[in-house]
Amino acid sequence: MKGKPDYYWRKSKEEGYPARSVFKLQEIQQKHGPVKPAGRVLDLGASPGSWSLYLLDILAGGGSVTGVDLNEPDGKLLARKNYRFLLGDFTSEEVERKIREAGPYDAIVSDAAPSTTGNRTLDTARSAEIARGVIAICERCLVPGGNCVLKIFQGGEEREVLARMRGLFAAAKAFKPKASRSDSMETYFIGMGFTPAAARD
Repeated sequence: MKGKPDYYWRKSKEEGYPARSVFKLQEIQQKHGPVKPAGRVLDLGASPGSWSLYLLDILAGGGSVTGVDLNEPDGKLLARKNYRFLLGDFTSEEVERKIREAGPYDAIVSDAAPSTTGNRTLDTARSAEIARGVIAICERCLVPGGNCVLKIFQGGEEREVLARMRGLFAAAKAFKPKASRSDSMETYFIGMGFTPAAARD
């Protein structure tokens, strides 16, 4: 856990989530509604599993979640119905093939971030690269009209990434949840209403 225990950390433990990040997605869902009932959702960078657990809770058995990460998530998540986990790098050809086979998806979410080095230029560049990887998966795996939520570090190439999303979605905006720490570089981009390339031509 990064930083000292705070309100959101304590609340996550009380509600049975492995990380405080769940409340970031909760606020995004409550305000923007990217995940629809009975939807098929892809969670990129899923471990330790808070976002996937929350998604399964709000889908209430009416949809499914596929999680992808370099590390296995919390054990109780793996036991949940309508959950599938893929171990590996979602930008690799092999894992992407498995992602496509499990899709398509109504929503793709990602709280993935690079291991920070303290070098802001390097960290923001790596974050932007992860965000581009998420967008590439969206282009191949989202259904028409699908939605996306991804994390990106500010202070680097986020304007370019947001412009790319605005070319793919009917609407795309930046949003910083209250649960994000005040000193964090992170923000979230929300894309609503995906339009496949064939429909844009």
